[in-house]
Amino acid sequence: MKHKLLTILLTTVCFALHAKDVTTEIQPNTTRVLRNPLNGWVMYMGRTWDENFWTELGYDQLSVGDSMVRVSDYANTCYVRTSWSSLEPEEGHYVWTDPDSRISRLFRSVLDRHMKLAFRIVVDSRDQGQNTPLYVKEAGAKGFQDPNNPKIWSPYPDDPIFQQKYARFIAALATAFNDPDKVDFIDAYGLGKWGEAHGVRYGDYSKKEEVFQWITDVYTRTFTRIPLVINYHRLVGDTVSWASPHSRSQALLEEAIRKGYSLRHDAFGMTGYYETWEKDFARKWNYRRPIIMEGGWITGAHHRYWRDPSNRYREGHPEDVRQGEYQEAKEGHVNMMDLRVGDETRSWFGTSFHLIKQFVAEGGYRLYPSSITLPDRLSAKKTDATLRSVWNNLGWGYCPTNIPQWNQKYKVAYALLQGDSVRKVFVDTKSDLSTWLQGNPTTCTLPVSTEGLSKGTYQWAVALVDVTRGNTPALEMAVDEQLLQNCWLLLNKVRIK
Repeated sequence: MKHKLLTILLTTVCFALHAKDVTTEIQPNTTRVLRNPLNGWVMYMGRTWDENFWTELGYDQLSVGDSMVRVSDYANTCYVRTSWSSLEPEEGHYVWTDPDSRISRLFRSVLDRHMKLAFRIVVDSRDQGQNTPLYVKEAGAKGFQDPNNPKIWSPYPDDPIFQQKYARFIAALATAFNDPDKVDFIDAYGLGKWGEAHGVRYGDYSKKEEVFQWITDVYTRTFTRIPLVINYHRLVGDTVSWASPHSRSQALLEEAIRKGYSLRHDAFGMTGYYETWEKDFARKWNYRRPIIMEGGWITGAHHRYWRDPSNRYREGHPEDVRQGEYQEAKEGHVNMMDLRVGDETRSWFGTSFHLIKQFVAEGGYRLYPSSITLPDRLSAKKTDATLRSVWNNLGWGYCPTNIPQWNQKYKVAYALLQGDSVRKVFVDTKSDLSTWLQGNPTTCTLPVSTEGLSKGTYQWAVALVDVTRGNTPALEMAVDEQLLQNCWLLLNKVRIK
């Protein structure tokens, strides 16, 4: 009996003596489009299109040099800037509930391409069609006629009937789309001209801030799982569209941020509009809230971009505007850039395709582990081991795990695999992806216990998982796809005795 115990002891000691840590060095992939939330390129769709949009605009066959590409191969998100009336033409009739409706077919075509949706709901009808359904007016809501088209009506956002009907609509929208598998973000203000948070008309201007609090509360109460964004306009919620910054704009925007909002701006590249105030505000919130960029100039239409105060844009050269937008996006550390629609998208893919690829490589967040150190042998008895990894962000943006809607749900995790089966997952709950910034490698160290593991040969793997979904891989890493198995990055083998 004593001899048998001694043999077991010696075997355990010898096993421990031969165990060693194995370090795997990993080279990043800088070209693959990563399908990650709040990251990458955004394309736009209008309010009247259906699933035929892709072929009608030639988005499935764009010529780039000697190749043909699809817009959806590069864009992660489809931004639907649409009207309330297009989604609820009659009270309680929500078009998305009809699978055969044009907009349902449109949404389905987006999701089928492994893209996500994003929304801005516009209620002000000026310069556009009837954006608010007329049942709101018929119910007694106060509003005003478009001075350029007396048949077009818009509500005052401080009107109680409007607020009641709108809040009910947003609650219904959230019931269907408060789903991060479908929706990337909500542009959650939508008042004023074009829904851009400026040029708002009130029945009583003194209620401006009350309206701001009301609408931001409506969205934060209903869209609890989807990132919300607001245009950081210098005149947010005000009646004018451009002037010196309003003294209360920063305080209002920061109140929205306190409620959980992130940021976007609609005039990147317009140097007469996107000025020092906007740049300073973005700088203050860099790496604390993600920023989404929209280019201001429309090069294929009536905008005279060559009159931009920067004098950098030549008439007939939209590529100059693309370069200007890109430079301001880089300076602002944005997570997402826009392609817009039609001529704007074709301009990006035509003369500025190199910038599309450049943003894929260096924009937003692009995370990968440069080295991982793991043991090659473990004991099935209670043994402590340490797992180490060094993480990098190749992008100028950041992974916003700190926003309330995500609440740090993405974490580093290591797995023991046998074939395709995950036998054990170790989650580094202290890892904070929002602190991983470009040029600053971050080391994660996780002590683990092997108690309860079955004997056998396993393979180590690592991933960025979603802890709210059973610790399944959730964020794509900037590594070559052939190194992955079921979205886990394969590493060295380990024997457990």
